[in-house]
Amino acid sequence: MNISESSEMYLETIYILEEIHGHAHVGDIAKRLGVTKPSVSKAMEQLKREDLISQDSYGPVTLTQKGKTVSKQIYRKHHLITRYLEKSLNLTHGEAAENACSMEHIITDAMMEAIERCLENEN
Repeated sequence: MNISESSEMYLETIYILEEIHGHAHVGDIAKRLGVTKPSVSKAMEQLKREDLISQDSYGPVTLTQKGKTVSKQIYRKHHLITRYLEKSLNLTHGEAAENACSMEHIITDAMMEAIERCLENEN
Protein backbone atom coordinates (compact mmCIF):
# COMPACT_ATOMS: atom_id res chain seq x y z
CA MET A 1 0.00 0.00 0.00
CA ASN A 2 1.40 3.36 -1.02
CA ILE A 3 0.34 6.05 1.46
CA SER A 4 1.35 9.69 1.16
CA GLU A 5 3.51 11.33 3.81
CA SER A 6 0.58 13.55 4.75
CA SER A 7 -1.74 10.56 5.23
CA GLU A 8 0.92 8.84 7.33
CA MET A 9 1.12 11.90 9.58
CA TYR A 10 -2.64 11.91 10.05
CA LEU A 11 -2.76 8.18 10.73
CA GLU A 12 0.03 8.37 13.29
CA THR A 13 -1.67 11.28 15.03
CA ILE A 14 -5.01 9.48 15.14
CA TYR A 15 -3.25 6.40 16.51
CA ILE A 16 -1.63 8.42 19.31
CA LEU A 17 -4.89 10.20 20.18
CA GLU A 18 -6.77 6.89 20.20
CA GLU A 19 -4.17 5.44 22.56
CA ILE A 20 -4.67 8.39 24.91
CA HIS A 21 -8.44 9.04 24.59
CA GLY A 22 -9.90 6.05 22.75
CA HIS A 23 -10.77 8.23 19.75
CA ALA A 24 -9.70 11.41 17.97
CA HIS A 25 -11.58 14.61 17.18
CA VAL A 26 -10.87 16.80 14.15
CA GLY A 27 -9.96 19.73 16.44
CA ASP A 28 -7.45 17.64 18.38
CA ILE A 29 -5.86 16.36 15.18
CA ALA A 30 -5.64 19.91 13.79
CA LYS A 31 -4.07 21.23 16.99
CA ARG A 32 -1.52 18.44 17.23
CA LEU A 33 -0.45 18.81 13.58
CA GLY A 34 -0.69 22.60 13.42
CA VAL A 35 -3.18 22.61 10.55
CA THR A 36 -6.71 23.92 10.09
CA LYS A 37 -9.86 21.93 10.83
CA PRO A 38 -10.94 22.13 7.16
CA SER A 39 -7.59 20.59 6.16
CA VAL A 40 -8.16 17.75 8.60
CA SER A 41 -11.72 17.24 7.36
CA LYS A 42 -10.48 16.98 3.78
CA ALA A 43 -7.80 14.48 4.79
CA MET A 44 -10.36 12.44 6.75
CA GLU A 45 -12.49 12.10 3.62
CA GLN A 46 -9.50 10.65 1.77
CA LEU A 47 -8.67 8.26 4.63
CA LYS A 48 -12.32 7.13 4.72
CA ARG A 49 -12.22 6.36 0.99
CA GLU A 50 -9.14 4.22 1.62
CA ASP A 51 -10.96 2.42 4.48
CA LEU A 52 -8.35 3.55 7.02
CA ILE A 53 -10.70 5.45 9.33
CA SER A 54 -14.36 5.65 10.17
CA GLN A 55 -16.19 8.81 11.11
CA ASP A 56 -19.82 9.82 11.22
CA SER A 57 -20.65 13.42 10.35
CA TYR A 58 -18.82 15.67 12.80
CA GLY A 59 -18.21 12.71 15.09
CA PRO A 60 -14.97 11.32 16.47
CA VAL A 61 -12.49 9.66 14.17
CA THR A 62 -11.52 6.04 14.78
CA LEU A 63 -9.13 3.80 12.93
CA THR A 64 -10.49 0.81 11.05
CA GLN A 65 -8.66 -2.49 11.48
CA LYS A 66 -6.73 -1.72 8.31
CA GLY A 67 -5.97 1.77 9.65
CA LYS A 68 -4.76 0.36 12.97
CA THR A 69 -2.38 -2.00 11.21
CA VAL A 70 -0.91 0.77 9.05
CA SER A 71 -0.72 3.35 11.84
CA LYS A 72 0.98 0.92 14.23
CA GLN A 73 3.66 0.31 11.61
CA ILE A 74 4.16 4.05 11.13
CA TYR A 75 4.32 4.67 14.90
CA ARG A 76 6.72 1.77 15.42
CA LYS A 77 9.01 3.07 12.67
CA HIS A 78 9.01 6.55 14.24
CA HIS A 79 9.80 5.12 17.67
CA LEU A 80 12.65 2.91 16.41
CA ILE A 81 14.25 5.71 14.39
CA THR A 82 14.01 8.02 17.41
CA ARG A 83 15.72 5.44 19.65
CA TYR A 84 18.41 4.84 17.05
CA LEU A 85 19.20 8.55 16.69
CA GLU A 86 19.32 9.00 20.46
CA LYS A 87 21.64 6.03 21.00
CA SER A 88 23.89 6.22 17.96
CA LEU A 89 24.20 9.99 17.57
CA ASN A 90 23.52 11.08 21.16
CA LEU A 91 20.74 13.40 20.06
CA THR A 92 18.29 14.67 22.64
CA HIS A 93 14.91 12.96 22.57
CA GLY A 94 13.30 16.08 21.05
CA GLU A 95 15.90 16.40 18.30
CA ALA A 96 15.77 12.66 17.56
CA ALA A 97 11.95 12.64 17.43
CA GLU A 98 11.87 15.69 15.14
CA ASN A 99 14.29 14.07 12.70
CA ALA A 100 12.55 10.70 12.94
CA CYS A 101 9.33 12.41 11.91
CA SER A 102 10.91 13.37 8.60
CA MET A 103 12.94 10.20 8.09
CA GLU A 104 10.14 7.70 8.75
CA HIS A 105 8.51 8.55 5.44
CA ILE A 106 11.51 7.99 3.21
CA ILE A 107 13.73 5.23 4.57
CA THR A 108 13.70 1.82 2.95
CA ASP A 109 12.66 -1.43 4.59
CA ALA A 110 16.29 -2.56 4.42
CA MET A 111 17.41 0.48 6.40
CA MET A 112 14.64 -0.10 8.93
CA GLU A 113 15.80 -3.70 9.39
CA ALA A 114 19.38 -2.49 9.87
CA ILE A 115 18.22 -0.03 12.54
CA GLU A 116 16.35 -2.82 14.32
CA ARG A 117 19.43 -5.08 14.25
CA CYS A 118 21.62 -2.28 15.55
CA LEU A 119 19.24 -1.61 18.44
CA GLU A 120 18.96 -5.33 19.25
CA ASN A 121 22.77 -5.66 19.36
CA GLU A 122 23.01 -2.85 21.92
CA ASN A 123 20.78 -4.65 24.42
